[in-house]
Formats: sequence, structure tokens, C-alpha cells
Amino acid sequence: MTGLERFGHVIGGETTGSADGATMTSVDPTTRTAWAEVALGAAVDVDRAVASARKAFDEGPWPRMTQAERSRILHAFADVLLAHADELGLLDTRDMGRPLTATRDNDVVRGAANFRFFADDARLAADASFPGHPGHHIYTRHEPAGVVAAVSPWNFPLMQATWKIAPALAYGNTVVLKPAEQSPASATRLAELALEAGLPPGVLNVVHGLGPAGAGEALVSHRGVDLITFTGETRTGEAIMRSAAEGVRAVSFELGGKGASVVFDDADIDRAVAVAADAAFSNAGQICLAGSRVLVHRDVHDRVVAALVKQAERLRLGDPREPGTDIGPLSSEEHHAKVTGHLRRAAEEGAVLLTGGPRDGWWVAPTVVVDAAPDAAICREEVFGPVVTVHPFDTEEEAVRIANATPYGLSAMVFTSRLARAHRVAGRLRAGNVWVNCFWVRDLRSPFGGFGRSGIGREGGGHSREFFTEAKTVVMDVG
Repeated sequence: MTGLERFGHVIGGETTGSADGATMTSVDPTTRTAWAEVALGAAVDVDRAVASARKAFDEGPWPRMTQAERSRILHAFADVLLAHADELGLLDTRDMGRPLTATRDNDVVRGAANFRFFADDARLAADASFPGHPGHHIYTRHEPAGVVAAVSPWNFPLMQATWKIAPALAYGNTVVLKPAEQSPASATRLAELALEAGLPPGVLNVVHGLGPAGAGEALVSHRGVDLITFTGETRTGEAIMRSAAEGVRAVSFELGGKGASVVFDDADIDRAVAVAADAAFSNAGQICLAGSRVLVHRDVHDRVVAALVKQAERLRLGDPREPGTDIGPLSSEEHHAKVTGHLRRAAEEGAVLLTGGPRDGWWVAPTVVVDAAPDAAICREEVFGPVVTVHPFDTEEEAVRIANATPYGLSAMVFTSRLARAHRVAGRLRAGNVWVNCFWVRDLRSPFGGFGRSGIGREGGGHSREFFTEAKTVVMDVG
């Protein structure tokens, strides 16, 4: 194919094609045409990557460096990422349609911050000692766990990859990254830039390919892998968990969500609507944390619905490369069909679409849905598009019950001016992340993960250290 940019695997410090020469194309959702040719990996390519990571872990300098040395390289890596922000941001925009102002100015910056945070967190982490045993000194060590398989999603390609890679590297592990096949380009550049920053060859490897029966399945089932970290769909997580059971490998999963924004009658309504709209429509709704259900006290229901419709209609659809664009296209033809299928089915079941819906190309305008039955698919399943359903409630107990009536438990928002209610409801919501009168404020020291079908484990700060290291107790006879 001519005229396409090319992206290969990065294995053992070299950018390379697949062993059999196979390739796939990446489609720009804005133009709906192929823009890049990407190496299509298979089991043999995964074998090469895992062997490279294994050798780098067993024989190379990375796990044996002082923490200060590793941290210095990771800070240099962050500097290199920021220096290439325009390039990296455009790669993600071309791959999945997220506005360039977000990929460049937010996602790359956040990716660099991930490396800086974990570089410092690992350097400052302390082990424990346990006095009180005469003649013996008892203490702990946290040692690198080994080779990490990192499988990242397409909705925030670079940023989500760094969220996995940064702690794994900071604590001395080596990594094989399998990015989503829909958004592969920035992963190749990420690994190439890591080498420029001083990361030894083989410490960070990238293999592109498909999931089931492809590079993804080969990676998570590979016996040379010690840990698996995955962000993506719940059903895929279940399949990976079955693979991880063979060999008893640890897993960390951040899976689907069906978040609720709960708006009480004493809330600042203008603030609540603005934040709830952001939670529902950012990144065209392609966010696991999205507040895709808005639960509103009946006394302010109509006011909130009207304001939410106005907020949705203010958002500008357009070319994600243009500075004024709020909503880019959905990431792929397949995903566009999924989201529009949900809207069509909801209308057939009696729900009312007050605004939004499909547009030309792969765009879906921010959509506000009312009168959907509680058991309708659009209320139960993760739509993963710019779609929000609105439901009235009468009591606090009813609001909590509706919010928790989902197998997911990743996120929730509460809007109220009453401090006691805020604490009480936050405590009763079954979600790993609860925001009160805000959304998406993060501290990387805090645990991140979900209840139920939203995942297993937590990452962030000490929680990442716990996952990416093996804790060892040493007992010494000093008598």
C-alpha cells in the first residue's frame, strides 16, 4: 500500500515488522479512510517480545538499577513525551477521532505526569520493619514482579498506555504492551521515544494485533508473562481471567461502567447540569467513567432536562483537528453501528430522544433520552457513546437504589448542597469512584478501580506498588 504511514512492533529496542510480514490498516474515523499501515502480530511475534522482556528482566540492568537511576530515566521520558506532544496528539486523533486539543493538551500532558508521579512515588516508597522480636530483625522488601503484559484500550490510547507502563517500569518490571488494534500508532512512537530517553532495549516492547485468536490472546496466555493489566470490555476481561488462571498469574482489570449522576433538589442546578453533561458527553461519551444515567429529584426534573438539552445542543460537532470542535466522530464504523443501534432500539421500546442522534459520517450528536424503561437495554448496558438517559426519583433511598441497579460499579456523581447527604449517599453508592459536585478530579495516590463487573483490584500510588511488586518478608537472626 502506498501513501500510508507505517508503524511496526518495537521488540528488543528495534522497530520491526511481523515475522510473516502481515499488516493491518488503521482507519481515520473523520475521513473514514485508511491512513496507516501497521504490523499485524501473531503468536510468533508475541514470543519474540516476551523473550525480549524476559531477558531484559532476568539479565538486564533495569531491575538492578537503583530506584534513583530508574526515576531519572522516567523523568527524562516524560520530558521527551512533552517535546513530541504535537506529534503524539495527532496520532491519537487520527486513530480514534478525539479532538486534538484534548489528545495533545490533556492526554500527552497526563501521560508525562504519570511517568513523573510513579518515578517519584517509587523513589519515596518505604518498606516496613517489625521490632519486638529480641535477637531477630524482621523487615519487608518490595521487589519487581517480572514481565508485565499490558493491554490498553482505544478510547485514550496514549494516556491509558502510560497509566499501565509507568508504574510497571517505575517498580523495576519489564513490559510487553498490546495496544488496541483501533488505535495503534502512538504506542509505536511511545516505545521508540522511551529508547531515546534512555530506557534499555527490551524493557518496553510493543506488539500490535487483534485480540481473540491474535496477538492479544497469545500475550495474556503466554507462560513467560508474570502479571496482566487490562483496561477494556468486561467480556474480554472474563476471557483474560480464564487465561490467567493457568499459571496463577495476577490480574488488574479496569472494565466497563454505567455511571450515574444523582441530582438532588438542593443542588446548584446550573453547576450540576454543566458537570453532568461533561461526564456524559466528553470524548463523545467513550469513557468508562461516563455518567450515562442522570437521576434527578422529581421537583427539579423538568428544569434539569431542559438545561441538559440546551447544554447538549451547545456542543459543536466537527473535524477533531479543528480547535473549536467539542465532539469528534465515534472511533470506528463498528462502534458507530453499536451506538446508533442502541438509540434505534430505545426509540422502538418507547423512549423519547429529545435531542441528538446520528449525523453524517460516524458522528452522533449528544443525545438526551427520557421515558426509557428501567430494564431497557440503553439503561442497563454500556452504550459508550454521547448518550445520557434521564430518570426521576422521589427519595434519597430510591435514588441510591436506582444508581446501584447495575452490575457495574466504576463511577458515580452526587450533586447536593447538604454536606451530610453528600457523605451519606457517597457511602451508599457501590462505585469505586464517587465525585461530589464535580467530575474527573484525580489524585494519582488514590485507588482507582471498580466494584462488580467494573473490574478487579485497584491501581494508583501504593495500590500500584502492591500489584507491580512482590512483597517479601526477611527475618534475620541478629542475636
